[in-house]
Amino acid sequence: MNQIDLKDRTAIITGGARGIGFAIAQRLTASGARCAIWDLDPDAAIAAAQSLEGAAAVIVDVTDADSVATATRATLEQLGGIDILVNNAGIAGSSKKLWDYSPEEWQEVLQVDLFGVFLCCRAIVSQMVERGYGRIVNIASIAGKEGNPNASHYSAAKAGVIGLTKSLAKETAQSGVIVNCVTPAVIETDILKQITQEHIDYMLSKIPMGRFGMTEEAAALVGWLCSADCSFSTGAVFDLSGGRATY
Repeated sequence: MNQIDLKDRTAIITGGARGIGFAIAQRLTASGARCAIWDLDPDAAIAAAQSLEGAAAVIVDVTDADSVATATRATLEQLGGIDILVNNAGIAGSSKKLWDYSPEEWQEVLQVDLFGVFLCCRAIVSQMVERGYGRIVNIASIAGKEGNPNASHYSAAKAGVIGLTKSLAKETAQSGVIVNCVTPAVIETDILKQITQEHIDYMLSKIPMGRFGMTEEAAALVGWLCSADCSFSTGAVFDLSGGRATY
């Protein structure tokens, strides 16, 4: 593992109890950061935090503004000023044609995958600006650039994350706060259990490398984006797609 210096930095990883989020927490703590693992699942969050040196569990519903505000205060009290925010929490939702979704099914994915990113950025970015330093990394998806069939809600939410990233980055460009996003193709995590085999096969067929990404690969890219070495890239979209991305 290439060493990244995050000593004395404090990071929040939403959805940090498992999958990509936990791999990111592992990478950041190994690089010296203190990590707040924000998750809706108390048992998983506590277990994840206990397995990592310098980590704390914070229970939060990223779709609820009051819950996010409470989690922010708890993190500041436990770990000090927040230097890094990784917005990773997300759900895939079911795989259907657009016209077969109920409004409730469609909205649920938007609430977690896009509105949750807004609420977390809203709660934290102002104190980063006040301190003159911050790194925000939003986990979007290649689906947000290309649009996956039978995943209109997820594709739309992740496209929104890309747009939010670019907008916020321009607002903070001269403040010391850097904002970027990552657009993975499929990474092997439990989220694959939420979608059909047909949809999984479709996504794999689009990847020239012929395999899914690994959580460690996502964490390596995010680790650099969270570091002071990433200083002139903001509002950028970093692909992690095994060659699938074409722009």
